[in-house]
Amino acid sequence: MLTRVVLALCCVAAALADTPANCLYEDVRGTWTFSETERTGDHTINCDELGPIAHTKTFTLSFPNVAKDELNNEGTWTMIYNQGFEVNINERSYFAFSYYEGDMDSAVSYCDRTFNGWSRDKTVRNWSCYTAQKHNTTTPRMTHNLKKASSTQLYKNDHKMIEEINASQSSWWAKAYPQHERYTVEEMIKRAGGHRFSLPKPAPATQEQKDRVRLLPENFDWRDVDGVDFVSDVGDQAACGSCYIFASMGMLEARVRIATRNQRQDVFSPQDVLSCSVLSQGCDGGFPYLIAGRYAQEQGVVAEECNPYTAKDEECDTDMSCSRTYVSEYEYVGGYYGACNEELMMLALVETGPLTVAFEVYDDFHGYSGGIYHHTDSGNGFNPLEVVNHAVLLVGYGVEAETGEKFWSVKNSWGGSWGEEGYFRIRRGTDECGMESAAFGATIIP
Repeated sequence: MLTRVVLALCCVAAALADTPANCLYEDVRGTWTFSETERTGDHTINCDELGPIAHTKTFTLSFPNVAKDELNNEGTWTMIYNQGFEVNINERSYFAFSYYEGDMDSAVSYCDRTFNGWSRDKTVRNWSCYTAQKHNTTTPRMTHNLKKASSTQLYKNDHKMIEEINASQSSWWAKAYPQHERYTVEEMIKRAGGHRFSLPKPAPATQEQKDRVRLLPENFDWRDVDGVDFVSDVGDQAACGSCYIFASMGMLEARVRIATRNQRQDVFSPQDVLSCSVLSQGCDGGFPYLIAGRYAQEQGVVAEECNPYTAKDEECDTDMSCSRTYVSEYEYVGGYYGACNEELMMLALVETGPLTVAFEVYDDFHGYSGGIYHHTDSGNGFNPLEVVNHAVLLVGYGVEAETGEKFWSVKNSWGGSWGEEGYFRIRRGTDECGMESAAFGATIIP
């Protein structure tokens, strides 16, 4: 088991692991030198300190996701939002967070270098640490994410905004949730994913993708496939920014159920990730790609009783005698970050199972009670919680019979009393709040 590594700099990260780094696609695309330590069979390797360099590799990362080494061997690469990147080549996988100095209040991103990262072979038996430096330097980027002065004050439901939402449109309706007022504004920010960062636009759909989608049913939901429910119960992340873990565990739980025809109905431990993973920032964030993908492949996930959820950052205390469940493959829908669209999401959902998705949470979303959500701009555009990114689980899609409006069906992690019994529907086909930008799936080993 890897013990959790705290980055050398303050990492107040938004879920989805929004460190202060803000590195764009063009910052990463180009030629890099990877400096790698001696490879070892010890999976508990600690990469806080790099150690002697034993291997030096040159990788050129090209559009859209092609990686080549100095011998012209070819592999793939992908951005992990704007936080880091993963390279898969020569039967090895490399991941590191992009380098920055500062914190969430003010930071400088140095996108031509990385923090110390982790490398291992495809069989997950051979480990090393590395750091990467780009051949062409990029201009450091200053970012400011100043916290609200009222972040420690208790959150208050905006009853005027709720009235305006319900009066201005009929697609969805809002209400006040008294339970929200037990949280501070900062805790509500964490529940909604943390502070803002940008998502890519969906990729254009090809004619082949459109033709394949026409063969799918008009309505589909993994909660009712010929009367069988393959989705686990709705959880509540509480004041911890762990939505990315709940979405990840929810996807793996559903896919175990699908793979075993519901013979296995595991509930996996979010706390194991919070406390033990080097690939997350605990209650301050993480990415489903790194958790349901890389962590689940390398370390595996355990049952909830092996490390019960406390909604707090605590020392790793997972019962080491517990068995682990692993994934064999993982990828963004479309194959890399930036290749996703509505059509590919529908195909992947039906053919492989529920998907994790990220979307921007606006202030009006907190009051969602039912219907097909879209951002309303109620409250004169004032957003006391900032635009954020939240990770949730996509379980279905459909068309509203009365209006013909297309929607996605999505499992949230704010408890069963919120929304439509813990779920919400959101407009489909318009990339509402970035919903169709970065879906992700993994193949479970049952």
